[in-house]
Amino acid sequence: MGSRWLLLAALLALGARASLEYEGSGYSPLEDDEDVYARSRYKETPWCSPIKVKHGYANCRTPQGEYYKNVLGTRCDIRCQKGYELHGPHQLICQSSKRWSGKVLCKQKRCPTLSMPTNGGFKCLDGAYFGSRCEYYCSPGYQLKGDRIVTCMDNKVWSGRPAACVVRRCVKLNAPDNGYIKCSGDGNNYGATCEFFCIGGYELQGSPARVCQYSLGWSGVEPTCAPMNINVNVRTAAALLDQFYEKRRLLIISTPTAANFFYRMQLGMLQPAQCGLDLRHVTVVELVGVFPAQIGRIGVKLLPPSLALQLRLLLRIPHYNFNIVVMDKHGMDKERYPFPATPAELFALIDKFPLRKDEIKLQAEIGQSCP
Repeated sequence: MGSRWLLLAALLALGARASLEYEGSGYSPLEDDEDVYARSRYKETPWCSPIKVKHGYANCRTPQGEYYKNVLGTRCDIRCQKGYELHGPHQLICQSSKRWSGKVLCKQKRCPTLSMPTNGGFKCLDGAYFGSRCEYYCSPGYQLKGDRIVTCMDNKVWSGRPAACVVRRCVKLNAPDNGYIKCSGDGNNYGATCEFFCIGGYELQGSPARVCQYSLGWSGVEPTCAPMNINVNVRTAAALLDQFYEKRRLLIISTPTAANFFYRMQLGMLQPAQCGLDLRHVTVVELVGVFPAQIGRIGVKLLPPSLALQLRLLLRIPHYNFNIVVMDKHGMDKERYPFPATPAELFALIDKFPLRKDEIKLQAEIGQSCP
């Protein structure tokens, strides 16, 4: 009995459906399946154009994990390669207009323009862009302080320390003992020349001038000032005087006897004035006695009697009277005194000599003076 009721219900349902399928009704038994397919196809079909980011990449997420990464509603995070920076939004969305929500561009990073060092410059492989290497150089006579090569880094900052071109300098030279130094330029810069001089009574040994070279070393040999070595064993008075030419002034004191009052007075006045004599490059020559018992003396060196006699004859100095002769560096007889002269008188005379004026100026520059 129950099975009959089930069969009857099935037949009624089939009849009802058959009544809807008449020709031209617009109904199809597949219609429901087509609606579902159409809705699914709308969401799984590519909608916006594919994203291509030059020098970058996009990380996209679809609404429901679809295969295509540019369907409606897709969100893409944009990133740039190292050395590039993003211009535009960090995220794009595929919109119903079939367009992405914005435009993006990865541009190469750029460091600030380097400053040109004074007395130098730089050259770069690729301007100021990321990864570019720039090398500094300096003009002749200057050396680089800082890093020679710098690189534009990812943080848009140049690597290394700032570069500068500074003057190439040699070790500063000192004046030799008993001498002084005079240099051009700054005194120790590349190309500077230093000249060396000795004070009165000393002779220069070594290089009279030295030049600061590119290697930061000085040319020549270190000079020294050695005491003037006077040769008293020469055969003529002229040969003796030639040793002082352009080097020393002479103060010749002639006396007939060592007991002479004027002679002893003169020596007494000169002894405390030795610094002033040295400052003025004065050498004292003593001629004592008369032929054949005459001798000469320069400091601690004794002149042979024959040489002392020749000197008196050459300069026409009286043998039997006290006399002082002042000679300049060119061997010229500048003044004679028949009686003792004070140091002040002698110094006032010598300071008027033409060469002495330049000496005074130079000695003031180097701080050479007497207490």
